Amino acid sequence: MEEKRILAIDYGSKRIGIAITDPLNMFAYPLTTLSNDSRFFENLKKIIDDYHVIKIIVGTPLKESGESSITSLAVEKFVEELKKKINLPIELIDERYSSEIAKQRIIESVKSKKRRRDKSLIDKNAAAVILEDYMKSL
Repeated sequence: MEEKRILAIDYGSKRIGIAITDPLNMFAYPLTTLSNDSRFFENLKKIIDDYHVIKIIVGTPLKESGESSITSLAVEKFVEELKKKINLPIELIDERYSSEIAKQRIIESVKSKKRRRDKSLIDKNAAAVILEDYMKSL
């Protein structure tokens, strides 16, 4: 049986958090944080191949009112680029509170204050929150 996983992206101008489902698509877990640089798509393609990803979920940060924010416009531009470079279904979901939820989880589970300040930890955990929200909606 071939694995078919779903990948989630928490987009940021400096770092992009990546989370992935388990092979049975029951759990979401933080995978890594990639630099948002010229090698990003190359690195993402390797993850997609290695984990047999069949769909990508991208969190888009809406305002409280549900309207687009400056960041969500950057996410839309990123998604256009993603669609050109990666031939997989891509879905956008509201991720208004994912970073806050991720920070809370890290405070509860990571004992070291120094490790808690690691921003990449928040990015990949925020991606896991986005993925969990998506899976609950199925």
